[in-house]
Amino acid sequence: MRDQLKTEAEQPPAVPGQRRQVPAATPAPATALTPAPVRRAGARPERTEMADRLAYLDSATRRINSALDLAATLRNIGRVLVPTLADAAVVHLRDPLPNVEREPGFPEELRIHHSTGTRIGRRGRPSGMDDRRRSRYGARSTADGGPATPVTRGGALAHALLSRRPAEAAVLGTPAAERAETLLRELYGTRGVARLAAGTSVLALPLRGRKAVLGLLILIRRPPERTGRPVFDAADTATAAHLATQAGLAVDTALRYAREWEIANELQRSMLPLRLPQSHGVRIAQRYLPGERGAQVGGDWYDAVPLPGNRVALIVGDVMGHSLTSAAIMGQLRTSAQTLAALDLPPHEVLYHLDEQAQRLGREQHLATCVYAVYDPIANRVVMANAGHVPPVLVRPDGTAELVELDSGAPIGVGGVDFNSVELPAPPGSALLLFTDGLVETRTRPISDGLEVLRARIAAARWQSPEQLCQEALRILPPGDRGDDIALLGACFDGIPAGDVAHWYLQPRNETPGRARRLAAHTLRRWGLDELSEATELMVSELVTNAVQHATRPVTLSLVRTTRLRCEVGDDSPLLPRPRRTGPEDERGRGLQIVARCADRWGATRLGTGKVVWFEQRLPAGT
Repeated sequence: MRDQLKTEAEQPPAVPGQRRQVPAATPAPATALTPAPVRRAGARPERTEMADRLAYLDSATRRINSALDLAATLRNIGRVLVPTLADAAVVHLRDPLPNVEREPGFPEELRIHHSTGTRIGRRGRPSGMDDRRRSRYGARSTADGGPATPVTRGGALAHALLSRRPAEAAVLGTPAAERAETLLRELYGTRGVARLAAGTSVLALPLRGRKAVLGLLILIRRPPERTGRPVFDAADTATAAHLATQAGLAVDTALRYAREWEIANELQRSMLPLRLPQSHGVRIAQRYLPGERGAQVGGDWYDAVPLPGNRVALIVGDVMGHSLTSAAIMGQLRTSAQTLAALDLPPHEVLYHLDEQAQRLGREQHLATCVYAVYDPIANRVVMANAGHVPPVLVRPDGTAELVELDSGAPIGVGGVDFNSVELPAPPGSALLLFTDGLVETRTRPISDGLEVLRARIAAARWQSPEQLCQEALRILPPGDRGDDIALLGACFDGIPAGDVAHWYLQPRNETPGRARRLAAHTLRRWGLDELSEATELMVSELVTNAVQHATRPVTLSLVRTTRLRCEVGDDSPLLPRPRRTGPEDERGRGLQIVARCADRWGATRLGTGKVVWFEQRLPAGT
């Protein structure tokens, strides 16, 4: 009959131990959950049935609680119930899904989140499921439940959700099934109830979490004359109630895990830079891919920090472990790395201080790996140090790619480990790819194979930009096989021509500011930037004068022409200049006001050996 409940299996197996009305010559099939019982000689049937039922409960409970993902949990609930206990199962959950960490209040609406063994949907409409899709037990399954169902206070649906009384099975078409039929009409409408033939047995069980009811589980058995299986009895009801309790707690756990995953993922993303600074002479791109929903959030991070001399620090790290704590520790280490990078320390010194910081956070729980590199576009060199991280890939101008052989050392947080820096040539046209182990290590591929696959892919691919470099690297990932998060940092080295750089060491003497003005003016004339000469000479004079007053060693003066004119004045005094208000009679303190007025941008950076004060100007149009 077309309007009756649609199921896949004509003869579904019953709960172990339950007698079925089938011909004696037809053996009852064993399900995947419960093997056929082995009856001992002399054993009483009641004990055997009880043992079988307990074995089924144990197996079903373990399977219901075997996943943390909500969709997987609902699938497991359907598979343990259909066809072993019921012919069909429908899971309704609150809409929207509640925050289970606080009391969500009265359930206002429900929505079908999963159904197995039936096509019944909201208001009796089919759920849109493809008939050809079958679960491993032959039952159909869908998560498309149509519009939400409102919960009327005082109605049969509200009573079923909030009732603390034990559930009772109802047989449709009998006088005792009036409340159950009213409940089904609220859920599926009159047409939906009409699909269920007289004699159909129905169980409505609330799914309770740790703080509130989360939804409703509907179990359906077709009439006995169609399947040979009796209606739900007291033992079936008790079994279903126990599994509904386990299902409610499993759904609660899945929702809590999903919320924790979302919080950790948002925390991690908020701690990663949305965009990286683009320094002259190098193009940088980044990618971050969180792990699969079933994997907890990790602590991968990346960063790029501009340094004096148009250099840039490139950093990629990975906090060991996957948790909200790992994401928080990642943020602390990234902040520490930024601070240490700004001091312009050598890479191995940065890792040493990061190691100390991690030990203060707790060495047992806060280990991390890291690669720290500094690229100099003027010298065309890159200096790198490694702390237990996967080696980066260096691409030569001719397109060949190699894994950089660095002393990997020990992870940050171990303590008592020496880190070493390695300096390598990085001529224009070369590139560097830093990444975390999630890119090259998967469930089916060891890390050594992954590194070689990555190197070969980068060498064979045709890419022109750091964005394309990162994209080519991600192509080595097998589809659907990402249990860890991935951080990528690609840098293409263009360099700065030597003819666009001027650098001097000046002795800290009284005549030095005048000499600095003349050197700057001569360089600007050679570059064809005479329009900037007057303002640049004035600002250079003020900064060099201030440096000479505090320096005990030679003062450095640098001019770099890129798309802007950048000037840097360095000395060995750690005191940073600060703008201050000056009165009409003050003769000091006006130098920085002049620089701030004439320059487009200016700033001061404290270094490990002193400081650098810099300013930038836009180049005139047409240059």
